Amino acid sequence: MSAAKIFGTLPSGESVERVELSSGRLRAEVLTYGAILRSLEVSGVNVVLGLDTIEDYLTRSRYFGAVVGRYGNRIAKGRFTLDGAEYQLPINNGTNSLHGGTHGFDSKVWSIQDLTDSSVTLTLVSPDGDQGYPGTLTASVTYTLENDAIRLDYASETDAPTVVNLTNHSYFNLAGGGDVLDHVVQMDAEHYLPVDDTKIPTGEPAPVKGTPFDFTTPHAVGERYDGAYDHCFVLTGGVRVTAGDLTMECTTTEPGVQFYTGSMLDGVATPYGPYAGLCLETQHFPDSPNQPQFPSTVLRPGERRTSTTTYRFI
Repeated sequence: MSAAKIFGTLPSGESVERVELSSGRLRAEVLTYGAILRSLEVSGVNVVLGLDTIEDYLTRSRYFGAVVGRYGNRIAKGRFTLDGAEYQLPINNGTNSLHGGTHGFDSKVWSIQDLTDSSVTLTLVSPDGDQGYPGTLTASVTYTLENDAIRLDYASETDAPTVVNLTNHSYFNLAGGGDVLDHVVQMDAEHYLPVDDTKIPTGEPAPVKGTPFDFTTPHAVGERYDGAYDHCFVLTGGVRVTAGDLTMECTTTEPGVQFYTGSMLDGVATPYGPYAGLCLETQHFPDSPNQPQFPSTVLRPGERRTSTTTYRFI
């Protein structure tokens, strides 16, 4: 049976634990800090970007492997109105609020609720007013290794109306090193969300046909758009990424995926340089609380929001 081990200690004195999971040719390490997927080995090759110490995660991380929330992605000007009340969130990305604010779920210590050799469930209670969000939210994520896949199951409940959009921010590099510009991507997405210069969606989804955002047939990351993708795609199926002999298939119950290719990594503030990994952040759409034409991210008392994302290696 797996057992949690100490990974490090926060300045507050709070301990951060790590657990190791295994199943078949997959091995994973998960931290209680940020519910981070620190490593994921496929036949001995680590395919996600991780950091060495808790100090690195405090000072050199760009959400590497973390579960981000309460709201993953951007909310315009850090403001939204719910049931007639306006809420102000921290501004931490230009003029917008990103990934839950300055102290989001990625920088909180989660609790281990259940642990087996191949699975761990982590929980977090976010109090009313946390980063400006209303309602006490209880969130959980379960990482499960099975049949050459890692499955992420999310669940959230609240005691007052709120908004929630949980996702995982792992950076994948199927080659185990180098950049991902030659990774080949195919995506079941005929529409994407155009954005303004602050990366807030401008309105309705647009067709990908005839644009650099058309991955309905396979294309290398670096083939078009200088490889600098950071856009949400409207999914009708899955996403496939191939590098060499390894293919990763991503499927999800969420309506979209933020496809980010790590173009803003600089190798200075973080240990990794540009394009060291790509993210498939399965989620609801950015800025949904301010854009009623998008699927709703509102969660109310008595409801339970769940979603599942699976990354399978073939």
